[in-house]
Amino acid sequence: MYAGPVQELIDELSRLPGVGPKSAQRIAFHLLKLPREDALRLARAITEVKERISFCRRCFNVAEGELCGICADDRRDPTVVCVVEEPRDIVAVEKTGEFRGRYHVLMGAINPIEGIGPDQLRVKELLARLDGEGITEVILCTNPNLEGEATAMYLARLLHPLGVKVTRIASGLPVGGDLEYADELTLGRALEGRREVDV
Repeated sequence: MYAGPVQELIDELSRLPGVGPKSAQRIAFHLLKLPREDALRLARAITEVKERISFCRRCFNVAEGELCGICADDRRDPTVVCVVEEPRDIVAVEKTGEFRGRYHVLMGAINPIEGIGPDQLRVKELLARLDGEGITEVILCTNPNLEGEATAMYLARLLHPLGVKVTRIASGLPVGGDLEYADELTLGRALEGRREVDV
C-alpha cells in the first residue's frame, strides 16, 4: 500500500480496460516522475474530452455536437449503413477510402459470458433508422471473432425479413500472408468469399 493519493491513482488506473494492477502501478509512478505541466496537460485532456465529447444521436460515433462529422456530411450516401462494434472501428473503415455511406455503432458485441445480449447494444436504434432514413443496405462490419460473428448472424436474421439488403464484410487471408500459416477457418472463409478475376 502506498500513500493515499498514490494508491487512489493506482486503483483508478487499474479500472481501465487492459490495465492490470502492475501496469497501473507503473503508469502511476511514471505520472509521478513527469513534470507537473505534463501531468496537468493529461488531466486537462481527460477533463476536456468528458466535457466536450458525447455520442452522435444518430449513429453513436463520437461527436462534438449532436451529430458526428460523418452524419452531418450531406455528401455521404444515407441509404447505405455500415454497422460496427465500436467508434474506433469507424476510423479503420474510413482509412480504406472505400466507403462513402453512414455508420451505426453497436457499442459492443453479443457476449453471453460477459452478460452482453442484444438489449445491451444499440440494435433498437438501428431498427428505428431503417424506416426513418430510407436505408436500403446494411453492411455488417463486426469483428471476425466469435462475438462479432454471433452479432452479425443475429442482425442478419433480424434485418433480412425487413426487406433490406444485408451484406457481411469478406474475411480471409491478409496481404503478404502465407497459406501454410493460415488456420482452417480463415482459409475456408477466403475460399468462400472468392471472386472472379477481371482480366
